[in-house]
Amino acid sequence: MDGSGVAEDARFSEARRQMVREQLVRRDIADPRVLVAMGVVPRHLFVAPALADDAYGDRPLPIGFGQTISQPYMVARATELAEPREGERALEVGAGCGYQAAVLARLCAEVFAVEIVPGLAAQARATLTALGVRNVTVDSFDGSVGWPEHAPYDVIIVSAGAPRVPPLLVDQLADGGRMVIPIGPPHEQELALIRRIGDRYETSYDTRCRYVDLQGRFGFGSSPPEA
Repeated sequence: MDGSGVAEDARFSEARRQMVREQLVRRDIADPRVLVAMGVVPRHLFVAPALADDAYGDRPLPIGFGQTISQPYMVARATELAEPREGERALEVGAGCGYQAAVLARLCAEVFAVEIVPGLAAQARATLTALGVRNVTVDSFDGSVGWPEHAPYDVIIVSAGAPRVPPLLVDQLADGGRMVIPIGPPHEQELALIRRIGDRYETSYDTRCRYVDLQGRFGFGSSPPEA
């Protein structure tokens, strides 16, 4: 069964189990809730049918508009660092095809996902709806400024690399909230973890990574990629 309870080809179920064992557990992803979520969400449904057989490989895949679905390990690592909990509210910036949002949806009460490319936002919305995911709201605008209407957030995950931490995103963290964001020059970043503790913010750095560039006011560009 896939994440929606619909029967799926057994090869995808086995590929997902193998992905969890070999790509996540062997690289010290240890949060059992994250491992369960990664083992349930049908990643192959978030890519083009021609790429479905490659969906559980140890690499990102193209999803159009010059964007990618992140490597499974990076999705798991960012999620584990963010420590999503039941009952919490999450924001994802750079939602792409919706896969990271689908993982968060299994771990939080409510997820708001922003994608600057309208075509990708529509694709994410359609896939999540088809899978019966009802606790994710997807919209298309400049997510580098956050989504203040629904703030504050317990969890913020930015799924694109930024030159620096966007200040308006930090302002939308709840007390005790955690934000994970790739920081650094284009295609060469480290995952930064920012924790809000009252009026203080603590920042630490984790895994090296290579994400697509964050677009928008606090990203590397102001225009969405062309198809």
